[in-house]
Amino acid sequence: MKKIAITGGIGSGKSTVCKVFEQLGFPVFYSDVEAKNILTENELVKSQIINLLGEEAYQNNELNRTYISGKIFNDISLKEKMNSIVHPAVRLAFENWATTQKSKIVFNEAAILFETGAYKNFDSTILVTSPESLKIKRIIARDNCTEQEAILRIKNQWADEDKIKLADFVLNNDESEPLLQQISDLISKFSN
Repeated sequence: MKKIAITGGIGSGKSTVCKVFEQLGFPVFYSDVEAKNILTENELVKSQIINLLGEEAYQNNELNRTYISGKIFNDISLKEKMNSIVHPAVRLAFENWATTQKSKIVFNEAAILFETGAYKNFDSTILVTSPESLKIKRIIARDNCTEQEAILRIKNQWADEDKIKLADFVLNNDESEPLLQQISDLISKFSN
């Protein structure tokens, strides 16, 4: 079984790419969705986060996102410790999920694949890119935020230029180059 990661910056359209792979019959594991489940359902992870950040990390058995964001985004070492709790749990969930799949190719969507070094765990990586102006437009439409907020979110991530150096394949999702043809070409490469 080939394990292929799909990543891209906010607003790049990686969710769209993943939906196309699913429509073509390939299973896709969504790391961010799984991470949210783990943060609220995995008792070991919850206890580790409470030990790290305090009881305020959860309210009514739900993750207190505002509190956690305030803590980890102002302290890089806390953010790294939080990631060292969550990322291995998500990785294990993916590995367990992959063993239940019948397909010869499975995909894992992950927003911060290169930043965490997780790309080394896959047979191949796909980076979805888009021009910044298009990313901004998509983020504003999706999140109902201001242009400045969208730009800040983009700037808070690695630049595409840095990710391209580590990616095995790049899908250009600029709405001019046909995405379906690019995906079809990739499937042909993966099937060989």
